[in-house]
Amino acid sequence: MRFIALFLLLFAINSFAQENLTYQKPSKEILDLVDVPLAPSVFVDDKREFMVFAYRDAYKTMAELSQEELRLGGLRIDPKTNIGSRVTYFNNLKIKNLNDKDSKIIQVRGLPENPRLANFNYSQDQKKMAMTHTIANGVEVWVLDVADASVLKLTEARVNANMRDVFNWFEDGSALLVKMISGKRQNLIDAEKAVPAGPTVSISEGKKAQNRTYQDLFKNPNDEHNFEQLALSEIYKISLDGKKEKWLGSAMYGDINFSPDGNYVLVNTVERPFSYLVPYYRFPSKLIVYTKDAQMVETIVEVPLIENLPKGFMAARQGRRNISWRNDKPATLVYAEALDGGDPENKVEYRDEVFLLEAPFNGAPKSILKTVNRFGGVEWGNDKVAIAGDYWWNTRNQDIDI
Repeated sequence: MRFIALFLLLFAINSFAQENLTYQKPSKEILDLVDVPLAPSVFVDDKREFMVFAYRDAYKTMAELSQEELRLGGLRIDPKTNIGSRVTYFNNLKIKNLNDKDSKIIQVRGLPENPRLANFNYSQDQKKMAMTHTIANGVEVWVLDVADASVLKLTEARVNANMRDVFNWFEDGSALLVKMISGKRQNLIDAEKAVPAGPTVSISEGKKAQNRTYQDLFKNPNDEHNFEQLALSEIYKISLDGKKEKWLGSAMYGDINFSPDGNYVLVNTVERPFSYLVPYYRFPSKLIVYTKDAQMVETIVEVPLIENLPKGFMAARQGRRNISWRNDKPATLVYAEALDGGDPENKVEYRDEVFLLEAPFNGAPKSILKTVNRFGGVEWGNDKVAIAGDYWWNTRNQDIDI
């Protein structure tokens, strides 16, 4: 009898140990303390006609936390959906008409089921706002008509958001340039199952160099392969009526910026060779200006691999850098070049020189400013007034020049 009782007891304990337990929620009192609704993020157009409210949950779901994550070249990517694995998503949109004092906050119509919205971007006239929506197997682009308080899906889930700067509006607001998954993408390599074809080799060339400690760098050729496949995109021009045409072929596209007049596009691409010492934004790269019709105009700069910089936080690479559009001119680039060789230890009167380069970008640049410290940027007023800034990290010094 004792043997039977002991057997039943052991069987019961074993059955309990094999029971599948699920995550449990705390009592309502505790849940109410933790799961407090967050205040919405707010977008307001320049004319202050409409206010868009974007709502999100305070915490990620277990499904989101359980998604696969690849850490490659300084990026953290969800390879299944082709967007950053740490993106903050919004799940609801509402709008208020600021011109009507009696208007109420209204719900945006047509939102997808279980919205996961990000990358909000106004059109040039600010009548529409584009955004990404992430579903189980990819990323879509949706467009909000602000005055009508309704959204419409623009693309299928083939958008490539891995390298950020996912889409850009044409000046007239009729279409967008969108990064789509490349037709040349190859299958990813499962690093846990792949058998190495050879060793990972690092070569010291005897140069003195110091680098910061970066996270999520390449470890082997499998990482190189996977990064390139996930970074490859094709750029499409997609009209609001759904028409789609390829704008540029397959490449590893980074930032894409229209000129203020909308006639030119500044396109950045990441190039090989890759590095195991620095993140992707220090890999070789090119900056090329195209017309809005995708005709190449001029290569602005070709940047080599940046593994070796002088010591110090204020070290800078040589050549054209900090390249951007002058926003008070139709199509003029502004950039800086180091006058100290990029080495903060060198004693010089001026650290940087700032230049302007007008369309068609093949003429002689015009020097407009030299800075005592590293160039920080310019706020343009007009041809006679601008506010320029420089800074020096070591002393926390910032200068403003008018």
